[in-house]
Amino acid sequence: MGYGITLQVSGDYALFTRPEMKGERVSYDVMTPSAARGILEAILWKPAIKWIVDRITVLNRIDFESIRRNEVGSKIPPRNVTAAMGGAHVDLHQYPSEDRQQRASLVLRNVAYLIDAHFEMNPSKVGETDTPEKFYNMFLRRARQGQCFHNPYLGCREFAARFQLIDHTEQRLASHYADIEEMDLGWMLWDIEYGEERGKGKTMYSFQPKFYRTMMRNGVIEVSREVGL
Repeated sequence: MGYGITLQVSGDYALFTRPEMKGERVSYDVMTPSAARGILEAILWKPAIKWIVDRITVLNRIDFESIRRNEVGSKIPPRNVTAAMGGAHVDLHQYPSEDRQQRASLVLRNVAYLIDAHFEMNPSKVGETDTPEKFYNMFLRRARQGQCFHNPYLGCREFAARFQLIDHTEQRLASHYADIEEMDLGWMLWDIEYGEERGKGKTMYSFQPKFYRTMMRNGVIEVSREVGL
């Protein structure tokens, strides 16, 4: 077990998109572990450490709201990027005015969570002067001062997250669901496992989504490192 921290995050809106919903975006009931890790990495990311989310406490009531947002309807094809990297003259711009689409989204409103997490050292990336104490104190200093590499967000970049470091001496806020013994929130995205293979002069990249059965007990979700799918 590495050095542990507790971070309180909140926001007016959040959207942790379910991957099975393609046409209109629908949020999970609560924050996903990968979204929680993204907030931690926004405050402190270093190749020598790896953040691991231990538990997520749902502080506020789960409340949904339907909104409509403008989005672009397409992405830049990867083959165009590959061609541009090879020296070809390819237009890599997107023109929102020509490709704008309005879509409905079912988002979470007035969210607040406690993230309990720790980091572990990445042996292949550790430098001579890298120590757990160094990165732990670095995170504490940045979190207390509100510093971050980029503004953390709750699922989508337009939904900014506020964060506050919770010291172990401080009293933790109680969950809205503290009196509910158990709630089954169904299958949820745990993380995405990335892979890299080299062969025949090319590098092939792959990714595999991992899911786990989310059980909230007294407002707390224990994030197991053993996933079901």
